Amino acid sequence: MSTAHITLDARGRHLTLQDQNRERSFAALWLRERAPDTDTLDAQTGQRLIEAAQLPLDLTIEEAKVEGDMLRLQFSDAHRTMFPLATLRDAGEVSKSDTPEDLVLWDAGLATLPEADFAAALESDARLLDMLEALRCYGFVRVRGVPGDEDGMQALIDRIGPLRRTNWGGIADVKSVPQAYDLTMTQRGLEPHTDNPYRDPIPGYIWLHCLTNAADGGDSTLVDGFMAARRLREESPEHFECLTQLATEFLYTDDTTHLESEGPLIELDSQGRLHRVRFSNRTERVPAHDPDVLERYYAARQRFYELIISNELTVHLKLDPGEMLIMDNYRLFHGRTAFQLEGGVRHMRQGYVDRDSTASRRRMLQTLLSTTSKEELQ
Repeated sequence: MSTAHITLDARGRHLTLQDQNRERSFAALWLRERAPDTDTLDAQTGQRLIEAAQLPLDLTIEEAKVEGDMLRLQFSDAHRTMFPLATLRDAGEVSKSDTPEDLVLWDAGLATLPEADFAAALESDARLLDMLEALRCYGFVRVRGVPGDEDGMQALIDRIGPLRRTNWGGIADVKSVPQAYDLTMTQRGLEPHTDNPYRDPIPGYIWLHCLTNAADGGDSTLVDGFMAARRLREESPEHFECLTQLATEFLYTDDTTHLESEGPLIELDSQGRLHRVRFSNRTERVPAHDPDVLERYYAARQRFYELIISNELTVHLKLDPGEMLIMDNYRLFHGRTAFQLEGGVRHMRQGYVDRDSTASRRRMLQTLLSTTSKEELQ
């Protein structure tokens, strides 16, 4: 028997549901446009049939009653519907946190790196979901056992979503070459950065596969950009606010390409949560704002930079042949130490996969495995 209890405000515009020691309030219009019936939603696609923007703004709930695990409603437009209480329990709330609750923010003290096995993720939906959950939670995952051929990671990419092609092609080399067209193709160290902030959309996930790493140096560095942004807000709210409000520009050009985009170094979503970080000293081009504005921006950027290069926030690792890093390019800053070719060859292969296809695959696997588990229990 359900223990849910409901109350309506005096006008019938708001419904309050008390259920499982939680209290939630719902607007009448929200409930009406979300009504889970075939007059409101197409049974095949689940897409809305009514025009929600045409619903009367003074719409009210005239009747509300809990019946078992269902909520029966009648609205002032004469529409009747039944809501599963579980649907309302799971309805998303506006977060009061700076990040989703299922993310783990970390620093240099991260004792155990999130890892996955290539063959297991390739063969098992459950292990693939484990890998994608770790990627979402930590912002990166180290994958072991990747085949040693140049496109060795392609089979696992195909399990998730299409490879994002750029002007560099699909899976491309990252190694020192004569007359390098980008600083990644030199032996110099690379400061912590995000990739391709000059693109629209910015690639969501970086896949970096190690073929050989015998050179002296060339260690990978990882920094949780969300942790750095949180630290900045805690110690200097005015710097944090500056970097969320002032957009800067990014530019990349070569003989065949001219790419431009813009955005703040710290980007928030509609709920005020951390959504994306950007940092690319090599490609940033700050517009000629008012000098007073730029004075504040430069001070804020400098402090953010000091945080993201600090030993306190940086994880160091050296990829071995057959290992791969998958990194969230919206959250992580990555870099490398300088290397010397006299000590051997350093050859990486890199590709991109977008966020939407990665998130879609993770959600579909959650649904598939949840359904399978329920069927096995029956």
